[in-house]
Amino acid sequence: MQIAFIGLGNMGGPMAANLVKAGHRVHVFDLVAENMQQLAKLGAIAASSAAVAAQDAEVVITMLPAGKHVRGLYLGEHGLEQVLDEGTLVIDSSTIDAESARVVAQGLAKRRIDFVDAPVSGGVAGAAAGTLTFIVGGRPEQFMRAKPVLEAMGKNIFHAGDHGAGQVAKICNNMLLAVLMTGTSEALQLGMAHGLDPKVLSEIMLQSSGCNWTLQKYNPCPGVMDNVPSSKGYQGGFMVDLMRKDLGLAMDTAQQSHSATPMGALAQSLYAVHSQQGHGQQDFSSIFNLLGKTKRDK
Repeated sequence: MQIAFIGLGNMGGPMAANLVKAGHRVHVFDLVAENMQQLAKLGAIAASSAAVAAQDAEVVITMLPAGKHVRGLYLGEHGLEQVLDEGTLVIDSSTIDAESARVVAQGLAKRRIDFVDAPVSGGVAGAAAGTLTFIVGGRPEQFMRAKPVLEAMGKNIFHAGDHGAGQVAKICNNMLLAVLMTGTSEALQLGMAHGLDPKVLSEIMLQSSGCNWTLQKYNPCPGVMDNVPSSKGYQGGFMVDLMRKDLGLAMDTAQQSHSATPMGALAQSLYAVHSQQGHGQQDFSSIFNLLGKTKRDK
């Protein structure tokens, strides 16, 4: 089918590439021309604007930084709602606030355009491998329309509920991930401060009650695990500033429902400090360095 993909960053680029590999006709647009050029080499069609990419598309997929960008792209006088055909399916895989997802869904519904929010989990490696997890919000029939398209980019496709539910579930997941990463980093640093080998300690915790995803797939200590950001100077992966953004969304969501999130709030403050110290572009596992043993002047 003809698919428009808008937003070709670290995640969007590999996702669009997998759609091309699956045999779809993919028209792409990004503000960075080089990102489009890379996809064009694989067979995608570079467009001069988002509106041109979306023209005659059966499905439009977006991967954008924040809710204001998603609202601005789809709604309003110059929004894509003006050029999309009735019956088009819109899949937004950005991680944004749930209210923005609901507003866009309602706005597009007035023009008989289907919308689902489908944020992802799995990182850049999962995007490249086509093994992402998609967490979808929308009506059941909309989810079923989106599922075959998502299966070209992901391995696990979940229907979380109505519009906005995908975003809430994603925010909950990333808040937990931040808590796990900070806790794992803290434990490893404590052990190292007392002379333990981080590889040995990691293996002990992997086989014990402290086992979690960060130890299994994404160890934050350099040299413990191959092919993860911590062993590549914390380059690539999921940036500190993006985790900080997601934790802000989590705290806003918690405030709306008067939910208690003390661990999430602490993780948010730690990632804010880490970013303010100049590490915002590093992978989020670099929080390991913030939690290192304090060196006091003698």
